[in-house]
Amino acid sequence: RCKNLSVSFWNSYWMLPSDVCGMNCFWEAAFRYNYRKTHPSEKMHLAVVACGERLEETVTMLRSAIIFSIKPLQFHIFAEDQLHESFKDILDDFPYEGKVNYTLYPITFPTESAAEWKKLFKPCASQRLFLPLILKNVDSLLYVDTDILFLRPVDDIWSFLGKFNSTQIAAMAPEHEEPRIGWYNRFARHPYYGVTGINSGVMLMNMTRIRRKYFKNDMTPVRLQWGEILMPLLKKYKLNITWGDQDLLNIMFFHNPESLYVFPCQWNYRPDHCIYGSNCKEAEEEGIFILHGNRGVYHDDKQPTFRAVYEAIKNYSFGDDLLHSLLQPLELELRKTTHTYCGRVYKVFVKQLTKSVRDLYARRSKG
Repeated sequence: RCKNLSVSFWNSYWMLPSDVCGMNCFWEAAFRYNYRKTHPSEKMHLAVVACGERLEETVTMLRSAIIFSIKPLQFHIFAEDQLHESFKDILDDFPYEGKVNYTLYPITFPTESAAEWKKLFKPCASQRLFLPLILKNVDSLLYVDTDILFLRPVDDIWSFLGKFNSTQIAAMAPEHEEPRIGWYNRFARHPYYGVTGINSGVMLMNMTRIRRKYFKNDMTPVRLQWGEILMPLLKKYKLNITWGDQDLLNIMFFHNPESLYVFPCQWNYRPDHCIYGSNCKEAEEEGIFILHGNRGVYHDDKQPTFRAVYEAIKNYSFGDDLLHSLLQPLELELRKTTHTYCGRVYKVFVKQLTKSVRDLYARRSKG
């Protein structure tokens, strides 16, 4: 994989890299450029499901998506009814500059089984399973959990759609990089994808392909479509699953492994990648691209490195200088976390973010 361009944060912020990142880096960059060039006006669709106390977290995630992205964004926000007005009040105040549109949706499940789906894992979490059936006119979609932060343009993960082969319908990251600390391979009582399972907190979907596909399964020799397979899966495995809808997705892709594109861990970087020692090599080399603060780490003192990034993006005001209002204060806070395992590798939290800021200013200077 291509090495991250080295920068010494703000002291050498505008310096060009002294090393060449190699042919792999060149071809990856060329691919992203060509994909954007051939899809210049394509709108990127991003979906999130927010319930309970997730308003602030969701808004912070949306802010991170807006800051760096290039192509227009369409947000699909599924939220409990009592949150709709708050979302409207906040989002209507954002300076979108014509770059972003949003639609609010109620939380909805199939009528005959709504109660079962609502109580699966966390409130509303299984809503994501029904997005291909609800957003019937959306061809492709990036679903993210509320506790996601984008540290580089959404465009870059969106470009993975162009890398799907003819059988792939979705993309996710592994649940673990290190099997010795993996949950699925040690505790799961159901089938799961690959060696350590997959994490559904960041899920890129070709929804057209999902709606058309007939899935192999262990319930019937007949292949079933997306809308036909969900309830039978739940009925068969509901006493064996721990992580709700993510477990159901693991079961589905266990039986249909050719349908999944797996992207590296820096696109879904979680506390497990550093609290037991650094085990995401791609992030060490290139930085974190998407930060996933699961287990509530943005809101307690257990992982101050994750919380520092969250607070920095939450408190950033659109239009302020990113270097002095975001990057500099963030690195100062991260330096205070070196007593923790994640804090010892705090530079991976800033490496890609620094490059994203530099790239953003370069685009602005070109008009």
